Amino acid sequence: MDAIVFDWDGTLVDTLPAITRANAAVLESYGLAFDPDAYRAAYSPDWQEMYVRLGIDRVRMAEAGDRWLRAYAIEVDGARPMARAAEALERLADAGVAMGLVTAGDRSVVEEQLVTTGLGRFLPVRVCGGDLPVMKPHPAPLRKALAELGLAGVPERTAYIGDAQDDMRMARTVGARGVGIVSMLGTREDLLAAGASDVVESVAHWVDAFLDAR
Repeated sequence: MDAIVFDWDGTLVDTLPAITRANAAVLESYGLAFDPDAYRAAYSPDWQEMYVRLGIDRVRMAEAGDRWLRAYAIEVDGARPMARAAEALERLADAGVAMGLVTAGDRSVVEEQLVTTGLGRFLPVRVCGGDLPVMKPHPAPLRKALAELGLAGVPERTAYIGDAQDDMRMARTVGARGVGIVSMLGTREDLLAAGASDVVESVAHWVDAFLDAR
């Protein structure tokens, strides 16, 4: 494995509860009740598509995006790395494994969190929401990251680690190894059905096994 590309929210940083509360606030601002089961079923890193599924008119997406940014700024209390995530990335760096980031998160938000968490030094290649006209599960964001890592022609030598079913679908389409992280967005069964090769409890658990097997 020459390179590993990561998702951000729910994979490297513990921000999913704040994101969920912000999404609930946006729905409620449009008079739509927040239902956890419906939210999980509709969830996609492509937030515009998710909002349409949940009942927000597509013509109001710019407004909804602004409302989410305001709500998230209130809900998030700093981005904290997942347990042992920093240690795992440092071990990968020491082993000479190239790393990158593909996230649907807003670049202004993610870049600030990369600094405050200290994880940015491990992730020089970054593709964020809005960088391309399409988002996950479309393969373009991951293909862009692999091209910047110099591995566009050999996706089978790379892995993508994420916690959403669409993360696994993107990895499968590109030809990278999909590693699923169990979270509120997807069970082990959900992630395997979406194409995950491995499903683990955390990035740290997978990195331990990966490096021990090298």
